Amino acid sequence: MTTDPTTETTHAAQETGRAGTRVDTATARVQVDLDAIRANVAELDRRAGDANVLAVVKADAYGHGLVPCARAAIAGGATWLGTAQLGEALALRAAGISAPLLTWLTVPGSDFAAAVNEDVDLSASAPWGLAAIAEGARRVGKPARVHLCVDSGLGREGAYGQGWTELVGAALRHQAEGHLRVVGIWSHFAYADAPQHPTVQRQQERFEEAVAEAERAGIRPEVRHLANSAAVLTNPSAAYDLVRPGLAVYGLSPVPDVGAPAAFGLTPAMTLEADVALVKRVPAGQGVSYGHTYVTSEPTTLALVPMGYGDGIPRAAGNAGPVLIGGQRRTVSGRVCMDQFTVDVGAEVRVSAGDRVVLFGPGTSGEPTAQDWAAAVDTISYEIVTRVGARVPRVYAGSVAP
Repeated sequence: MTTDPTTETTHAAQETGRAGTRVDTATARVQVDLDAIRANVAELDRRAGDANVLAVVKADAYGHGLVPCARAAIAGGATWLGTAQLGEALALRAAGISAPLLTWLTVPGSDFAAAVNEDVDLSASAPWGLAAIAEGARRVGKPARVHLCVDSGLGREGAYGQGWTELVGAALRHQAEGHLRVVGIWSHFAYADAPQHPTVQRQQERFEEAVAEAERAGIRPEVRHLANSAAVLTNPSAAYDLVRPGLAVYGLSPVPDVGAPAAFGLTPAMTLEADVALVKRVPAGQGVSYGHTYVTSEPTTLALVPMGYGDGIPRAAGNAGPVLIGGQRRTVSGRVCMDQFTVDVGAEVRVSAGDRVVLFGPGTSGEPTAQDWAAAVDTISYEIVTRVGARVPRVYAGSVAP
């Protein structure tokens, strides 16, 4: 018997959420459109030209769910995956995902042997990292695959200035001993979301100088990579051999001042929704929630939404966060609490307990978007989607099995 993949995928998710919560007992949920992720990656692949796509699935795939989104990204044409933390890379391997995989944020004591054993590429920014990776490789009995990170101007990860020369020299020594192979050189932009900023060109120049220095010393990288989501969308010259989109994989614009997702052929994949827990009439002059920062101006109806900062709703969204409820856009009324917030839905709007409230989604049905929430609380959409807590179950729809 043939099953509908969309139904099967959603049913599987309804059994258990990301944190083991049964969706049918949850008061809120995240709907994740895996087909949107697949289509977004296909669009990013098209824009990358001859470069391959490394889909960044760090931070539980930006809050969307690590393994299901990794599979959707591969279905869309990503040939690599990337995580910041080694634990997530190992989780992908444990799930049976065999695609080339890079992880870049390790500390002394990280399990480099496990990474080498599972064919996870590792990044190194300092000689100590190379030594630790080499020791892990020696224990496993096969060479590690290493990407050298150069600080081209971000002032964060990567070897800076003379440190790059020292890192290259150390890599060559470990490579000669047979414990590792340098397969990549990479860096990261500071201002890719401002394409005309002068640092963008300067960082590209510094990156190319660093690659040339390494090649003169005898390193032959398989891939050079610099471009993040913003650069993939706005700066084709930074594609090199591999691009590393993150936010754009999930359909959000990393450059909202330049264009919304639709302008780049992207569709937001996450919808955050909840069920109304309580509706009640209150008189004019009634203070709402802690501190009474919102006071009703007339007799009205309050709707209680069972989500709060314990679920990742910004506390700063009090009297600011937008929602779609009763078919209308409304704003959080009063302070956001740990588990709940209140919305003044007005005297005439008919809302009942159990009705659906949409905090954000693609925006195609009048609901707010993650970017709307970011603007309301003075942050970025990256933070809005990644902060949705683990007790909010993820429900997957689409033709890509989670």
